[in-house]
Amino acid sequence: MDSEASRVRDSEDVLSDTFFEARAADLAQRLGRGRFEHTLGVAKTAQNLARLYQVDERQARLAGLLHDWDKSYDDTGIRKRAEELALAVDPFVFEEMPQLLHGPTAAAALASAFPAIPHEVIQSIERHTAGAVGMTDLDMVVYVADALEPGREYLGLGAIRDLIGIVSLEELYLTTFRQVLLNLVERRKRIHPQTTDIWNYYIARSREATGKEPKRGTL
Repeated sequence: MDSEASRVRDSEDVLSDTFFEARAADLAQRLGRGRFEHTLGVAKTAQNLARLYQVDERQARLAGLLHDWDKSYDDTGIRKRAEELALAVDPFVFEEMPQLLHGPTAAAALASAFPAIPHEVIQSIERHTAGAVGMTDLDMVVYVADALEPGREYLGLGAIRDLIGIVSLEELYLTTFRQVLLNLVERRKRIHPQTTDIWNYYIARSREATGKEPKRGTL
């Protein structure tokens, strides 16, 4: 499963077509067919979003391709992977939501195996599962691409796709984040402990951007 012994020298162009194609070949072996097709869709969608929102296209394409590098692990396997990589992870996520660990484990493994991959790419891979406060443009592109790539189909997705190029990248990210959250709640799924902080941060920024006064208190 882990063929990371073939490391890449710092001088190699990790944003080249050659590196992209080599890692795509790796992923074809690491992932099932459906998941592999998803990664190709995310890579293409991320590149298109990057072009539209003036983000580095090659970084977006690579991050999109590699974001599910560790997706094939089951719950036990991904927990072991996180321990082997000595990652500091939320205990609740480790025990109750281990599949969300595949972003952080992929980021750590890829940074070790391919040290020439830019930090920005590694960070966007780490953040694609749960999001974060203070997402970079590249982080948001990869998160949105993961949710909106052509192979995805779920309630509300078409309306979000219609916003591409009309709203800002941050507003597109917030809208996507909201829909993902709503879908999780509707399906009675657990949510990441950071979700509330992320939502509050970006909804406040959205209201500031539109000149609306933030609402205080609760229902």
